[in-house]
Amino acid sequence: MTSIPRQSGILLHPTSLPGPHGSGDLGPAARHFVDWLAGAGQSLWQLLPLTGVGPGNSPYSSPSAFAGSELLIDLGQLQQAGWLSDADLAEAPSFPEQRIDYATVRPFRMEQLRRAAGRFFADQKSPRHTAFAAFCADAGAWLDDYSLFMALDIAYGGDGTTWQDWPAALAHREADALRAAIRQHADEIDFWKFCQWCFFDQWTALKDYANSQHVEIIGDLPIFVAGHSADVWANPGLFDLDEHGRPRVVAGVPPDYFSETGQRWGNPLYLWSAHAAEDYRWWVERMRQTMKLCNTIRIDHFRGFEAYWEIPGAAETAIDGLWQPGPGEAVFAAMRRELSDDLVDENGQLKIIAEDLGIITPAVKKLRQDVGLPGMRILQFAFGDDARNPYLPHNYDANSVVYTGTHDNDTTCGWWQSLEKEEQERVHAYLGVGSDSPDELCWYLIRLAFSSVAQRCVIPMQDALSLDTAHRMNQPGIGSGSWEWRYRWEQVEPWHAERLADLTRLYGRDRDSNRADDEPEA
Repeated sequence: MTSIPRQSGILLHPTSLPGPHGSGDLGPAARHFVDWLAGAGQSLWQLLPLTGVGPGNSPYSSPSAFAGSELLIDLGQLQQAGWLSDADLAEAPSFPEQRIDYATVRPFRMEQLRRAAGRFFADQKSPRHTAFAAFCADAGAWLDDYSLFMALDIAYGGDGTTWQDWPAALAHREADALRAAIRQHADEIDFWKFCQWCFFDQWTALKDYANSQHVEIIGDLPIFVAGHSADVWANPGLFDLDEHGRPRVVAGVPPDYFSETGQRWGNPLYLWSAHAAEDYRWWVERMRQTMKLCNTIRIDHFRGFEAYWEIPGAAETAIDGLWQPGPGEAVFAAMRRELSDDLVDENGQLKIIAEDLGIITPAVKKLRQDVGLPGMRILQFAFGDDARNPYLPHNYDANSVVYTGTHDNDTTCGWWQSLEKEEQERVHAYLGVGSDSPDELCWYLIRLAFSSVAQRCVIPMQDALSLDTAHRMNQPGIGSGSWEWRYRWEQVEPWHAERLADLTRLYGRDRDSNRADDEPEA
């Protein structure tokens, strides 16, 4: 058995990167960030889902569990290919530097993508058409449904309508209606396929570059999918829907740390018996697709595989839900059988991290251990109870991933400033320090994370820069204003990388400390 290395890295979604067109993307700033990670001694880059954004601009409510986000496509590379001009990009409005104004960014970027697609398809002699055709053939199992779904959504959507409101023949996927729609919307379908080709071409090159710099990508896979998505429209038999195709029950979580009324996510729930009947094929293919994007996958809301919170579709909050049994280990066994070459590491372990936060019962813990997955430990959760608190580092096991906070938490500086005096004193007592400086407390917690026995340690970029609550990525239960944060390179000083590199070496998370005895030095 190969020894498992101790690693560390940064949590940052590409939309938060600097860049010229209103939001971060897969352009030069992404490679610069990889270089910065490598220079800081970091070997992990953790992302949020790379799929498209949905209501509230959330990457957790995407119109597809398979397609990449069109808003992440680097327009500069399309310009280099000759599909956009200097004049096209000069039309960019004035974007804010540290927030994403989606109302301005989305129409500008989508207009540029349409121009690029028009020029690509106008030049039928381009050798790139061979690569495009090969991509469409390879991805057809999901791409055909997705591109048609998006074309129909343009034609029949808007004003809060969903696919269930489309003409009945299309909503119910009658074969003659689908064939007619494919002919009628052929150009629009090609546009969405072109966007997906651009996304996967750019992302593959970026991932390869990151791996060449010894930076591994940790992706993110939400357990549930959006109701208004190609996934539910194309596979209604796999979801708990009523006779009209609308969710009979929806997903969420009961009242917890984040919300007194729980969280009503609104996603349709799975008919797990239907998934079991086809040996979890849809899940296997979803995982296969996600593994093309990353080296390791964090599964959001892992506890839903043991039991999930079922909320009546008509309920306004999550309070009146109840727990229902999930599929357990069977879905992971199917993945292991079908995806062993890509999803299983050299130690026989699945390349999956379980997001096991929230209400975690002994049964959830047992499932995670039976599957062999590392869980998550959040330092901001560590100081509210006694010494048995599972988020305190002395209670960790090595098969864990430790964070100061996640994208759902306040920044650590903001968290510290929100604590009552008594809570701050508990933190002081555990750390053995008495500083009230948010910056210093943030770095004390970063050091605590690095020094823990957890094999992997991931720090949100906001914490690496000691930023306050104004830079928070997401506030659960709030429908707007999240997912907008960006940073500027001027905020990143040389000492940030140097300090991270020092901690990485000090606590054995660098490449030299983890090099096998028989591995030659470079």
